[in-house]
Amino acid sequence: MEINQDGKEGSLILLKQGAEARVFESTFVGKRSIVKERFSKKYRHPSLDVKLTLKRLNAEARCVTKARWLGVSTPVLYASDPVLHTLTFEYVEGPAIKEIFLDFGLNGINIELNNRIATQIGNAIAKLHDGGLIHGDLTTSNMLLQNGSNHLVLIDFGLSFMSTLPEDKAVDLYVLERALLSMHSSCGNVMNQILAAYRKSSKQWSSTLNKLAQVRQRGRKRAMIG
Repeated sequence: MEINQDGKEGSLILLKQGAEARVFESTFVGKRSIVKERFSKKYRHPSLDVKLTLKRLNAEARCVTKARWLGVSTPVLYASDPVLHTLTFEYVEGPAIKEIFLDFGLNGINIELNNRIATQIGNAIAKLHDGGLIHGDLTTSNMLLQNGSNHLVLIDFGLSFMSTLPEDKAVDLYVLERALLSMHSSCGNVMNQILAAYRKSSKQWSSTLNKLAQVRQRGRKRAMIG
């Protein structure tokens, strides 16, 4: 898709471009929507590129559908287009948790809201992991607080995959922990609250958190070595 200088092509408005995909705002049967387009990589052989792009598109569609089946709030998947390599999702109204946590740092911590969000994050991750689903990119940018309901909504399952290995679950949690430490240190130790909720919700928390301790140790060693 070619985008004009103002970020528009027809009813598409470019919101974000990453290394793997572009994200647009659009409409779907009269409803406000999000369109995620996985674009071609010119350095790959064309036939291989098409296969890989389609494989990842289908994997993301399966994972976001699986997450909803497990009871985790995600945007509804409206449509998948294997020709244009796009997924069309429900538009979720509400701020990213990143914005809320950054606001904590600027305007003081709302302890009640902080605790409520942390509990929802821990519960959601526990449901994913107990169902054998790894998000792969757990950051506060990929979590929304839906207006009205104040429910946590997880987005961007582009790096998600199926796994029951405690190692994969631990790495998923470690990615979130590092993101919180680097971006939201002024919010206190939110990760402890998240892990407390994870323990209460997950039937398999023990093996995962034992492995998390090992993953942290490896991370510290890498940081020391440089």
